Amino acid sequence: MMNFEERLTWLRAYHQRLLERPNAPIEGNGIYERYEHPVLTAEHAPLTWRYDLDPKTNPYLMERIGIHAVLNAGAIKWNGKYVVVARVEGADRKSFFAVAESPNGVDHFQFWPHPITMPEYGEPATNVYDMRLTAHEDGWIYGIFCVERKDHSAPGDLSAATAAAGVARTKDLVHWERLSDIRSGSQQRNVVLHPEFVDGKYALYTRPQDGFIDAGNGGGIGWALVDNMENAVITEEKIINCRRYHTIREVKNGEGPHPIKTDKGWLHLAHGVRGCASGLRYVLYLYMTSLEDPSKVIAEPGGFFMAPEGDEYVGDVMNVLFANGWICDPDGKVFIYYASSDTRLHVATSTVDRLVDYCLNTPADGFRTGLSVEALNALIDRNLREGK
Repeated sequence: MMNFEERLTWLRAYHQRLLERPNAPIEGNGIYERYEHPVLTAEHAPLTWRYDLDPKTNPYLMERIGIHAVLNAGAIKWNGKYVVVARVEGADRKSFFAVAESPNGVDHFQFWPHPITMPEYGEPATNVYDMRLTAHEDGWIYGIFCVERKDHSAPGDLSAATAAAGVARTKDLVHWERLSDIRSGSQQRNVVLHPEFVDGKYALYTRPQDGFIDAGNGGGIGWALVDNMENAVITEEKIINCRRYHTIREVKNGEGPHPIKTDKGWLHLAHGVRGCASGLRYVLYLYMTSLEDPSKVIAEPGGFFMAPEGDEYVGDVMNVLFANGWICDPDGKVFIYYASSDTRLHVATSTVDRLVDYCLNTPADGFRTGLSVEALNALIDRNLREGK
């Protein structure tokens, strides 16, 4: 057994090797490239978060505060660095937000020294997670995130909870001003702020739902306009991307990060959920909306864009991909930050041109087998006619 100093030397060397590990792209389907390693895991958490480094109070150099997972992260380009605001989950099941940055967006991610100290609003939240970041044209960076509280209407049910959309804003990603939770006629999760004013108002992508888990009568991804973000009140919302039977978004769906503006329309990344024998399966999909009317869908390729592969399938909650952050560079390169199985954070890269081409030229879902085969035969016949 190593003594304190030997163990500390080993821990620091192991951690440094992890932070400095290069991450190589994997050639894939032509739409995007996955990468060899996750970009953030629980082991990336600083040693100062997990260990009491004083031999007098921790002579065995035990881990005092366990970090269990690093997952669903908002993302932004900040001071020339690729920055994510990750959901970090402790061994106690509580999540908090922490900032990590990379010089190139695919490796060498390192957490800032302290997690975000998020101010409370109203009844203190039991848990907060899954922040979407939007650098809005009003000059603020907004973070909208899920706020989980105990459902006091069911005191005997220890799993009963309520979901609300919490709002905070910042100018430096360190100091956050907490605003009021978004008020709505239903519970809200996966709420995302559009980066531009629409008709002089703030525009929100919503996900109305009847309960904390079940969407119930909630029809899909909604659209709402509010007068301000200091006290955002949704009085009217319409569904712009709906749930549908026997599709990847049969059970529920939700907006991921805020959409990317392209010359062909707004490019959206979302998640869809369906039920299967092993539980709920979460996948990612793309769609596009009009530049003139961001609430009008103009392209909706059928099926999923990304689904769990290999080791991504295994984790704390199996068979899940989830994304709430991406970064688009001025040259059109897109960094997609996605989590697998509620355990670790990955990156995939593509370009705006490729993602728009995928949206505009991938067949839409025909919603029945006959039309799926018809689309497949059309592609096969065209390739055969051209001698491919």
